Formats: sequence, C-alpha cells, structure tokens
Amino acid sequence: MNQAVFQFYAELNDFLPANKRQQSFVYEFTGRVAIKDTIESLGIPHCEVSRILVNGEPVDFSYILQSGDECSVYPISLSNDRIQYPSRFVLDVHLGKLAGYLRMLGFDTLYRNDYEDEELARISSSEERILLSRDIGLLKRSLVTYGYFVRETNPNRQLIEVLRHFDFFKAISPYCRCLHCNGLLEPVAKEIIVDKLPIKTRQTYNEFRQCSSCGQIFWKGTHYQRMQQFIANVLQEG
Repeated sequence: MNQAVFQFYAELNDFLPANKRQQSFVYEFTGRVAIKDTIESLGIPHCEVSRILVNGEPVDFSYILQSGDECSVYPISLSNDRIQYPSRFVLDVHLGKLAGYLRMLGFDTLYRNDYEDEELARISSSEERILLSRDIGLLKRSLVTYGYFVRETNPNRQLIEVLRHFDFFKAISPYCRCLHCNGLLEPVAKEIIVDKLPIKTRQTYNEFRQCSSCGQIFWKGTHYQRMQQFIANVLQEG
C-alpha cells in the first residue's frame, strides 16, 4: 500500500472530518492516482483549491501521486496571486433568496428552481459564471472552474459570506437588475407605461424603471426604504 502525507489549510478544513482538520495525516492509495482525484476523494471540491505543493514544489491537478509525497493544499484565500473572478453567478436550487439579494445589489445572477446539475455545470463553464452551491458533489464536476460551497444557511449571512470571499463589495451597483428575471433595468417615461400602473401609483410616483427582458416595472414604493437600509447594512460589512 502506497502512502502520502496531506495537510489542508484554512477553510479547506471545513470539508474534512474532525480527526483530519488543521493537521497532517497519512493517505493510503493504490495504483496511478491524480492528485485532483485524491483531493476530491477527501471531500474537497477542486474549485476551492488555489495552490498545491508536493515536497515543497508547486504542481497542478494532473500530478500523479507518488508514495512518500508530502502534499500541502491551499485555498483561494491564501493565494499569493489573487484570482480575477467574473462578477456574475449561477446558483443552485437551494439558494433562491441569495439570488434575489445578489440581483438587488446589481450582480448578473442566473437562478431557476428547476436547473439540473449538469445544466448548472455547463452554464458555469460556458458563460464563465461562479457556481454557488450547497451541493459539494455538484462543485466536483470537472466542467466547473469557478465555484464556491456556501457554508452559511441564513440568506443574509450567505450574502455577506459570498461578497467577502470574492471581495466583491466594491462591485455593488444596486437597482440595475430585475429581481424576477435578472434582466437589466432601464429608465422609462411615465406616459409610456401609465396604463400598466395601479391608480395610486400613477398619482404618487413619477420615476420608473422597466426590465428590458420581462417588462416588469419598478418604482420607489414603500419597500424602497427597507431595501435602502438593507443595502446600507451590507455595505457596512465590507
């Protein structure tokens, strides 16, 4: 039986059992095994790994593990060269509330409650979108280059977690995307859409935006102050 020694750093330990966290441990293997397959067999999706050292030398995911290797695996947060992530997302079925929050803050965010895993991986790859998921197996799909396992379960905390992880606070641009379909919002003259407005809205408001994709109309109604406060609280976390 061949043996190699592994140690994982920082948040990669979230995926390990308690007896392997924050320490080196022996991994036994047989045959010809790529280090990417080894890392994922230990529960860690490849898209959360930024650097691998074997016997002190950098290697990529194709490296074939050798008996006696000493392997150190580092997350993106400890990368010397900050990865330039695309500031657009695709989210799995479990993250609908988070999708709405990201759209509110102006991020290009795809979400449907009927996406299949294969489609999510394909969209993430072909459109260069960050795949956010609570499904580790989905993030292990080979097509996925940009991906992140969302640790938090509360949508508000999920939002802060994602913005911090990708350092996206400066990319926030509220009220430019449709909360319903992700389309871009454009100013629209009141007289063009007046017949689509509730009577009280016609009498009270004069500034409107309309989604260029689905036609949804938005204005600064009673919910606007709550949204403003929500966004202010988010910005304070940055």
